Amino acid sequence: MDSREIKSPEVLPDTPASVESNTSRSHRRKRLGLYFLESDDRRTALGGGYTSCGATPVNIHGKPISDFTMSKTGGWIAAFFIFGNEMAERMAYFGLSVNMVAFMFYVMHRPFESSANAVNNFLGISQASSVLGGFLADAYLGRYWTIAIFSTIYLVGLTGITLCGTLNILMPNQDKCDQIALLLGNCEPAKPWQMLYLYTVLYITGFGAAGIRPCVSSFGADQFDERSKDYKDHLDRFFNFFYLSVTVGAIVAFTAVVYIQIKHGWGSAFGSLAIAMGMSNFVFFLGTPLYRHRLPGGSPLTRVAQVLVAAFRKRNASFESSEIVGLYELQGKRSAIQGSAKISHTEDFRCLDKAALKLKEDSLDPSPWRLCTVTQVEEIKILLKLLPIPACTIMLNLILTEYLTLSVQQAYTLNTHMGRLKLPVTCMPVFPGLSIFIFLSLYYSVFVPLSRKITGHPHGASQLQRVGIGLAVSIVSVAWAGVFEGYRRHYAIQHGYEASFLTPMEDLSAYWLLIQYCLIGIAEVFCIVGLLEFLYEEAPDAMRSIGSAYAAVAGGLGCFAATILNNIVKSLTGDLEKRKPSWLSQNINTGRFDYFYWLLTVMSVINFCVFLYAANRYQYRKKQVTETREQTNVQLTIKEGP
Repeated sequence: MDSREIKSPEVLPDTPASVESNTSRSHRRKRLGLYFLESDDRRTALGGGYTSCGATPVNIHGKPISDFTMSKTGGWIAAFFIFGNEMAERMAYFGLSVNMVAFMFYVMHRPFESSANAVNNFLGISQASSVLGGFLADAYLGRYWTIAIFSTIYLVGLTGITLCGTLNILMPNQDKCDQIALLLGNCEPAKPWQMLYLYTVLYITGFGAAGIRPCVSSFGADQFDERSKDYKDHLDRFFNFFYLSVTVGAIVAFTAVVYIQIKHGWGSAFGSLAIAMGMSNFVFFLGTPLYRHRLPGGSPLTRVAQVLVAAFRKRNASFESSEIVGLYELQGKRSAIQGSAKISHTEDFRCLDKAALKLKEDSLDPSPWRLCTVTQVEEIKILLKLLPIPACTIMLNLILTEYLTLSVQQAYTLNTHMGRLKLPVTCMPVFPGLSIFIFLSLYYSVFVPLSRKITGHPHGASQLQRVGIGLAVSIVSVAWAGVFEGYRRHYAIQHGYEASFLTPMEDLSAYWLLIQYCLIGIAEVFCIVGLLEFLYEEAPDAMRSIGSAYAAVAGGLGCFAATILNNIVKSLTGDLEKRKPSWLSQNINTGRFDYFYWLLTVMSVINFCVFLYAANRYQYRKKQVTETREQTNVQLTIKEGP
């Protein structure tokens, strides 16, 4: 066996440093990362000791890209081919979120509340299941093939929805179904098989989105060379432009698609989404020769399970035992995980270190279910350490979900005229998108130079600082929403509109809602863009798609949390027997949306405090590596000293 062992500290001669360490409990804890056994053992069992540095780009056939070919691939040109795919996916996602509730109510004759819940569940599941797409990309398919396959599935689902909005056989009879009949529930309901078809194609679309969403941002970021001195700057700008493409897709969905639906009907509206997705797929495949790829690293779930099982098997082993040989890792730059660089040991979650603890009783070629490499253990640690940050963004996603419905209900009671132009109420959600578009356009020319003077950070603010700014701005947005809703409700009651909750108040403009819309748009820019960049850079090399999926899962949980919160508030604040309306009454003028907004404000403040605690405790990976190397140098100096 070719190995290099750094002895355990028990064999070191007594030095002032080692004597002093015995007087402090914190110093008595071993810095396990300093005592490695780097060996060529078990390379086959763990994947062969891959000689790449982990993040080495390869071509579509899995072969390393030469320096000559590198200059002809990747970069901004390749990234722009990828932007189109995300733009179309977001256009379809927001187009369905805006139109599907109305389609189920007006065409399929489903109750409005059940239609809204069905669409909310679809949106939540499509985001929360993104971890499946991330898993397949990181484990087996790679990001390119995952996007290619799931984009095709997405297109199939959109085509099915288009047929549902076009063919009469897939819709209930629309005869004698006017506005009054709809409100009274007298229209012919959709047949069970018709609803089954609609839900099937709807969830096929959601399944397609689940594979695209976690991979597109990571695959785009893969196009930039990590060895370049401008890599950080390119990455920062990439994620801002990426979210700009998301915003453009949303703006088109809230304007052009709504216009097509009003003028040409449901089939044309859904068909426009399918055509846009088909065109984006064509553009994506057109850029295939330009793309740089990363090798999938094998099943991350298997590696997670191996670490947990190995740590459990050695749960009784003591770090002070003389039976310890060292922490196991492959020799040199080789990594046991395809597509991943080696990761330095850290002191967090020491119980997991036992999975990499090599004992004298271990064989020369132990099972990976008994002995794992340090890199494999550190992957699990990183995933655990990342969790609190995206978890704190669930609250922002909850607010965004509530705005899609509550703000629209507010807009129905307000004057939406802008001069001679009357804006459809369903177009109101376009304003957060417009604010995002404007802010991102000014981000590098205004925000970065100003914030750089305050923080001294080359990009104006760190990733976690940007997430924190976004959460703080969201608090201001929802607090303003509470203030304005209190004024709007008081105005409605004072002017005799209490029962007329669908009648616009001519003297009160809907454009007061722009304040909360613009603020939540700015909050999105800071929080979501900062989060995507944070997850891509901090996630393990072979788990970057899963890391990106954290953001999508947080979005999905925000949708589910909104539904749960709405149900709780309705049950606690309303009483049908006493005819007491809930805060979220269908009649917004008798409900208390203002109280609900203030509840969201309090929850947001608590969430922000939790984020500050989590962000303050988090250490960026590069900083951890630097500290570990400094500790190693100090300890080795002590060992080699006289």
